[in-house]
Amino acid sequence: MKTYTNVKDLGNLQEAVKEALEIKKNRYAYKHIGENKTLLMVFFNSSLRTRLSTQKAGMNLGMNTMVLDVNAGAWKLETERGVVMDGDKPEHILEAIPVMASYCDIIGVRSFARFESKKFDYEETIINQFIQYSGKPVFSMEAATGHPLQAFADLITIEEYKKIARPKVVLTWAPHPRALPQAVPNSFADFMNEADVDFVITHPEGYELAPQFVRGAHIEYDQMKAFEGADFIYAKSWAAYEDPNYGKVLSTDRSWTVSDRQMAKTNKAYFMHCLPVRRNMIVTDDVIESPQSIVIPEAANREISAQTVIKRLLESNY
Repeated sequence: MKTYTNVKDLGNLQEAVKEALEIKKNRYAYKHIGENKTLLMVFFNSSLRTRLSTQKAGMNLGMNTMVLDVNAGAWKLETERGVVMDGDKPEHILEAIPVMASYCDIIGVRSFARFESKKFDYEETIINQFIQYSGKPVFSMEAATGHPLQAFADLITIEEYKKIARPKVVLTWAPHPRALPQAVPNSFADFMNEADVDFVITHPEGYELAPQFVRGAHIEYDQMKAFEGADFIYAKSWAAYEDPNYGKVLSTDRSWTVSDRQMAKTNKAYFMHCLPVRRNMIVTDDVIESPQSIVIPEAANREISAQTVIKRLLESNY
């Protein structure tokens, strides 16, 4: 494995989950494989769970870890070719990438969708530049269109908490005051479509996700109907994908906020969210504080998903 940007990079998904659960039993069993290797994490956007969990994962594997926040203490980077650099960005990413790569062995990149150009975002311009010009193994710590470390942690969590062999998993849109990228729901759909689950996506009309991620998933526009008999509810807000509304907020309908009203329709479902979550917009206090909320164990599994991915990158390339 040279890169990690989507579910296909893991190969056999059942084997990947099994490996992750074994790692969780003993996080330090493989610390020798990262000895004298350096992990560089490059952040173009803010982070809490991703930064801490990925740094901890690298340390568990015996790696040196470095963190670069591009927006705090580094030169502003130009990312597009052909630009006359007469503005406030003194360095081009095409020089910065090979320089960064010369100081490390593996690179993690976090760069959100900008919503300025759908083409720029969905071509994954930033992370693909790192893949092309670094010459080092690169993994996504959330890119413009996907968050595969989060989705892998989500799947690990479902595997740990499921009560039946093939649970019903529902991804539901929820209102939010700001336009959020489709990265988390895209990757969640990407993983659930490959996992052995009954997968349903529910959202208002106009919030359809990109077809390459939705694939054969069942779409239900009636949220209450979608929740019927569900074993897991995954709530997330996202902005519109389809043109001409790409990146726009089309609705803030609070009836979609996940509350006891919707959860009563489920099969005592567990509630999931990637965090951070806006309470009483995405989900009510009562639901997220209930015994069925597993957002904290889900977040803890971010360390495990990251460690599994970094371990595989080390084993494949060094």
